[in-house]
Amino acid sequence: MQHTDSHFTLIAKTVSGLEPLLANELTKIGATDILPLTRAVSFKADKRLMYRANYELHTALRVLKPIHQFVAHNENALYDGVSKFQWHELFTVDQTFAIDAVVSGGAFTHSHYVALRTKDAIVDQFRDRFGARPSIDVNNPDLRISVHIAENQVSLLLDSSGESLHKRGYRTMVDKAPINEVLAAGLILMTGWQGDRNFVDAMCGSGTIPIEAAMLGMQIPAGYYRNSYGFMRWKDYEPELWESVKSTADEQIREMEGHILGSDHSAKAVEIARANVRNAHLNHDIQIIKKDMEALVPPEDGGILLINPPYGERLEEEDLTALYKTIGDSLKKQFKGYNAWIISSDFQAMKMIGLKPSVKKTVFNGPLECRYMRFDIFEGSYKQMKTEKAEKRRE
Repeated sequence: MQHTDSHFTLIAKTVSGLEPLLANELTKIGATDILPLTRAVSFKADKRLMYRANYELHTALRVLKPIHQFVAHNENALYDGVSKFQWHELFTVDQTFAIDAVVSGGAFTHSHYVALRTKDAIVDQFRDRFGARPSIDVNNPDLRISVHIAENQVSLLLDSSGESLHKRGYRTMVDKAPINEVLAAGLILMTGWQGDRNFVDAMCGSGTIPIEAAMLGMQIPAGYYRNSYGFMRWKDYEPELWESVKSTADEQIREMEGHILGSDHSAKAVEIARANVRNAHLNHDIQIIKKDMEALVPPEDGGILLINPPYGERLEEEDLTALYKTIGDSLKKQFKGYNAWIISSDFQAMKMIGLKPSVKKTVFNGPLECRYMRFDIFEGSYKQMKTEKAEKRRE
């Protein structure tokens, strides 16, 4: 099949708070008409760029292609609207499909019911036309269809990603409450990390943050460890184009100047992190050690510290207060010359760090609203630094 240059609209979904980062990533790969939405960014692309978006974007969860839109005020109108699209042009009775539905406002309140009615309309159309129907496969379908209903506006979209893009493929084991890979990448991008400084995660858990930092620092594509995407089962899939996209992106992989260190007090977490680092073939680029944060000696010359400590859901309040106080003490003693970034949903515990943040952002870790704060740990005291700056200005 010849590759055509026709452009179409795509929607990349992301975590709440990462929309500007995703828009920036899209700009870098050459997308046009970029428009940030809620937990998503829409853009114009051709097929090559759709493949690139799936392979290269670190902050995208899914890349969806709108195929049909209509207005529906009730379930019959929904069924009729879905029936008007010629589904046999996209897949056959021998293939499987799955429906994901998202509803907000209007007459439709149950996403599961919307998914069922959409499925009925598609299956009935096949049965009427061919006397047979395709089967549902929720785990590994040939075609994944998304239904979005906002008020009474219905959008049908094809999911070009298949499995969520946060499933990078390197993480085979996890410790408790692992951070989503897309959120981890977003947090790292917010620090300004580019692989040219030291990077430390003193509570590394399963190793996700150090691995994502290495991928960003070395320009390893987000999908480097994955083998399959939804668009590979589409009728217009072009394997040669896909191979070209992959090899072009892979040629950009480079060495890092900075040192990446992950540590954790849990022997189990360290074992899991090391296994995941090996899966990612990054054991020469990331060092994982077993150490409490207060005993950790970070690399000299400063750099970036990023930690995702336990929140209130996982620790008693007393322990939490003590933990965040220890974090603050460790920052002041051991991390001079570092920009320390901390994410937490426990705003009270964050106060126990005892330092004034220079940056405050709001991000969501799953359903939890979190503060993401930067603390600049100066070589001397803050007062001394202000005095030195004032003296330099006078010179």
